[in-house]
Amino acid sequence: MKHTFEQLLAASDCLYDRDAVEQAIDRMAEKIRKDFDGQFPVFLTLMNGGMFFGARLALQLGIDVEFDYVHATRYHGTTTGSGLAWLRRPGAVIEGRPVLLVDDILDEGHTLKAVRDWCEDQGATKVKIAAMTVKQHDRCVPGLIADYIGLTVPDRYVFGYGMDVNEHARNLPGIYAMKD
Repeated sequence: MKHTFEQLLAASDCLYDRDAVEQAIDRMAEKIRKDFDGQFPVFLTLMNGGMFFGARLALQLGIDVEFDYVHATRYHGTTTGSGLAWLRRPGAVIEGRPVLLVDDILDEGHTLKAVRDWCEDQGATKVKIAAMTVKQHDRCVPGLIADYIGLTVPDRYVFGYGMDVNEHARNLPGIYAMKD
């Protein structure tokens, strides 16, 4: 189903504007910089959603990192998840290295858990998760938490700043939620 920005915005509420999102990312970067001081972590962005957040976060970090990405998805261009598909695994050497997983949202966490577990299986010394948003509900995979959280969002369909609606509206500069 095709949507225009205008249609999506008319059917949604703005939760956070661009300034609020970027201020949250700046706060996260400060904490991450302290936690990874003196290390050379693999900065592993989950595509496609983590791209905007990851780029902004990386620019604010102030530490050297090795960039790579993973493309794993449960959505395949839809709004409901299914089985996990690995479209690309990272090429960076993970063994003996700290890893920072960077994603747009921690919702139920199935994809993040699979990627975190894979990094641990590859011999990462530690794996930390930076999530721009965390959805407020009780359906998250047990034991999975984000180490760095930018903003919390309600248990509604959210989009913008990397998050999509059927592959549309990722490039909206704020975070929006569909009206109930």
